[in-house]
Amino acid sequence: MSFIKHYRNSSIQFGWIIVILHWFLAIAIIGLFALGLYMMELSYYDSFYTLAPQIHEAVGLLVAALMVFRLIWKIVNVAPKPAAGNSNFVNRASSVAHNLLYLLIFLVLIGGALISFAGGTGINIFDWFVIPGPAEFFNNQATTAGEVHLLAAYALMALVTLHTLAAFKHHIIDKDNTLNNILGIEEKK
Repeated sequence: MSFIKHYRNSSIQFGWIIVILHWFLAIAIIGLFALGLYMMELSYYDSFYTLAPQIHEAVGLLVAALMVFRLIWKIVNVAPKPAAGNSNFVNRASSVAHNLLYLLIFLVLIGGALISFAGGTGINIFDWFVIPGPAEFFNNQATTAGEVHLLAAYALMALVTLHTLAAFKHHIIDKDNTLNNILGIEEKK
């Protein structure tokens, strides 16, 4: 077993840039979801009431920037071929699920930005600087965007769970290289 040596993808292996991005984004997105649920329970007098949203927004902006980079990287790189034993249905379902993951992530991020920028307020990054916000795009922007943000986040977590189960299915039942590939473990020759 050896770890990947190349930064770019090949037809059989993800490069280390995608592997690192995948795992960083997975941890950040799941962490943002957990923090978001926790924030919904905070009272005004809780000591974390002001800091939690700042962390949520700052990490959300980082995720947004990395997702844009990841999307560009995906466009300019080859994608490893699916496992040889996959049926056409599995390959199509996988493609739809991955595209839906991207869509839901961007939907959550856009909803979050619309909440943060509602009323023309900016996003305060730990009192270091403020990213100014535009004027509201529509009436009740914070409420509507909040509902979209929450529903899309729940849908995203459901799809992340399915994605994780599919990876374990590939590893345990199909015994193919799919999970090792995204873990950065090179295929045995």
